[in-house]
Amino acid sequence: MMQPAKTFAALGYLLGLSLLAGGPGTLAAEAVSSHGAAVQFVPASDARFRYEGRIDFTDPAAPVIIWQGSRISLDFDGPQLALRFAGATDQNFFNVQVDEATAVVAAPAGGPHRIEVSLALTPGRHRLRIFKRTEAEAGTARFAGVEIAAGAQAWTPPAASYKLRMEFFGDSIMAGACNEDGITDQWEDRRTHNNALSYTALTAAAFSADYRCTAVSGMGVSMGYVDVKAGQVWDRLYPKSDAPRAALAAWLPDVVLVNFGENDDSFPRVHQQPFPADYVARYVALVQAMRVAYPRTHLVLLRGGMFGGAKSEHLIAAWNEVVKQLETADPQISHFVFTHWSETHPRVSDDRALADELVAWLKAQDFMRPYAGK
Repeated sequence: MMQPAKTFAALGYLLGLSLLAGGPGTLAAEAVSSHGAAVQFVPASDARFRYEGRIDFTDPAAPVIIWQGSRISLDFDGPQLALRFAGATDQNFFNVQVDEATAVVAAPAGGPHRIEVSLALTPGRHRLRIFKRTEAEAGTARFAGVEIAAGAQAWTPPAASYKLRMEFFGDSIMAGACNEDGITDQWEDRRTHNNALSYTALTAAAFSADYRCTAVSGMGVSMGYVDVKAGQVWDRLYPKSDAPRAALAAWLPDVVLVNFGENDDSFPRVHQQPFPADYVARYVALVQAMRVAYPRTHLVLLRGGMFGGAKSEHLIAAWNEVVKQLETADPQISHFVFTHWSETHPRVSDDRALADELVAWLKAQDFMRPYAGK
């Protein structure tokens, strides 16, 4: 798997958007939209927003939306909606869903930005859900709030009826990289990288789970196409080894699923190097660190999805040793191997096949029984 480029393709084609300069400090609570209609601003710090994900709240007025799968929700009424971003790095794409309609929205690098969402909104109450579809490695965005019609109301959405909490740690396969591309993987325009249709998100949805996806394209436990390794960033707020540690105790998962090895196998093969000798030791240390942070969580080791996990003898042998060492010492660790795999990064059809396999296996496991009847 090649290291993704960080170039940002021109975004003149954006669906249903109008980009205007402006920032949260330049508009009062009520202002005028680009269409001349009066609007009111609901700042990101408003307690009626519901945030879900590993998010940086250092500045409550502009929380940084970092990881793929992070969500922001709000109920509101009225026929108008615009998003505000205080700034962004590189590429950020979001699925913006209002009731049953969805638009793909970009928060371009730089800012501030005001983005009008061109969905046909009728009078009455609506539910807004903003889902970060692109991964943290591709870019981050500082959310500033939303504009709704002047005089409209906003409410905190009802609490979601999650049955459990599931967190996924891995690489591009988990992130959903390239899953809406054509025949060839491409990294220049991340609009076609959609975590909402990754096998991780689909698996979590099948169990009505609260979902986190801490995955970085090109990353391995020993080596890969990016500078950071899994052991350096799995517990960080950002995908950087020097980033602050995340507040793990604030959100403890019931089930953690881990899938590393594709880059540890691919990178040395591409560069005519041997498979990393420290893969087993590093992987075991990574999972043991997760166990310390999550003492009651069931951990699942996954393998597969692309060529290395399915066919590489070096990776398979090393991964089997990881499983042997960890499962021997910890009864709350299990493993699963996918049969479906693809030569390119999984497309949405592949993600669905991977999710179907994983969901079927999980449903048959004893450790999932406590969540079946909730």
